[in-house]
Amino acid sequence: MTDQDLATLRARAAEGDSDAVGQLVELAGERGDMVELRRLADGGSADAADQLVELAGELGDLDELRRLAAGGNRDAAEVLSELLEEDAGDE
Repeated sequence: MTDQDLATLRARAAEGDSDAVGQLVELAGERGDMVELRRLADGGSADAADQLVELAGELGDLDELRRLAAGGNRDAAEVLSELLEEDAGDE
């Protein structure tokens, strides 16, 4: 996908095109692009939030999980709790 294609997709998503949002979430998830996922999640995409929680969990990004949990994301809170329990068990 070219930069122009990506820009067009973002413009469509900004106008409320749910298909474009879905494509952006999929692309960002494949690339591991937390910035894009965060932007989409902050814009209200539940799919982006789910992908962001999954990626942050895989990367052990406790700060991102804390940010999401503080915003009310229960999945993030659960993953954060699991990771913290694992860390406590390793000590």
